[in-house]
Amino acid sequence: MPVSRQFRAGDLLQGQPLAIARAISAVENGSPDASQIVRLIQPHLGNAFSIGVTGPPGCGKSTLISAMVSELSGRGKRIAIIAVDPTSPISGGAVLGDRVRMAAHSRNPNVFIRSLATNGHLGGLTRMTSTVIDILDAGGMDAVIIETVGTGQSEIDIADMADVRLVICPPGLGDEMQAIKAGILEIADILLVNKSDLPGAEATALQLENMLHDSSGGRQRRVMRTSASTGSGVADLVNAILGRVETLAASRSHAKSGASIRAKRMLATHAATLVERYVRNLEGSGIDAICSRLQSGEATLESAAHEILGIFPAIGGMVAPKGSAEERPANGA
Repeated sequence: MPVSRQFRAGDLLQGQPLAIARAISAVENGSPDASQIVRLIQPHLGNAFSIGVTGPPGCGKSTLISAMVSELSGRGKRIAIIAVDPTSPISGGAVLGDRVRMAAHSRNPNVFIRSLATNGHLGGLTRMTSTVIDILDAGGMDAVIIETVGTGQSEIDIADMADVRLVICPPGLGDEMQAIKAGILEIADILLVNKSDLPGAEATALQLENMLHDSSGGRQRRVMRTSASTGSGVADLVNAILGRVETLAASRSHAKSGASIRAKRMLATHAATLVERYVRNLEGSGIDAICSRLQSGEATLESAAHEILGIFPAIGGMVAPKGSAEERPANGA
């Protein structure tokens, strides 16, 4: 079934910003066009590389990304920025949108900026981030930069999304670095000391070097220093990123495998959503009996979950609430 007149696949594949924006909105909102958009872009994936940027609040993520965009754009690259922000409890939209902080690039035709709301999703990203990356990939972007909400031990979804993972550490983290290193630091390809013109930068870089020495596990990781506000070290950082991208591209078509990983994640996310909706709507003795065994201790959470999966309807057989997108499998998200 063709998508609506509001979306034209040809316009998206030609990289027209309005078509890209409409496609992202369709996926975000779960519109009837969403599944068709995802289907149409699949043959056109595997060209863009992705850069994940995370770090604690105040480390200068947005300023650094802006400097990176200037450098990449100057080298003839088309760049998209996905800025993932917390969800407003009032409007449901993204708050503190980075489009405001990156306004300097708003007139650059080779830069596309989009803020996404987390909608309560943990992991530093949103449920739709992988699909949005694919849309931007199909839309002709050379690089997609993903800025996460912030650093925490659970915010490691970026490890599955990005080809190159950049973790920013401002000078003088101290005890805070100890608190986050068990989670987020281990995913980094590059550990970056930003604001390196401030006191404590050298000590922080040394601390990170020591951590890499203790936990590298054979991975090729490095520590670098930048000052995004002055531009110091940004060209070297971009060189390091592009060097890693070239290495990955030389190893068994990494770009295609990256798109495959995102497809698996997208499938898993949607399947989990369907299962959750189905379980919440279940009624009758079957689900009640499983819940009773779980509450009494006769069943573990894992065994109860397996029971639920055992009674889950065959694919296509689930009855969704009337009027929902799932009633329209040809169009639904």
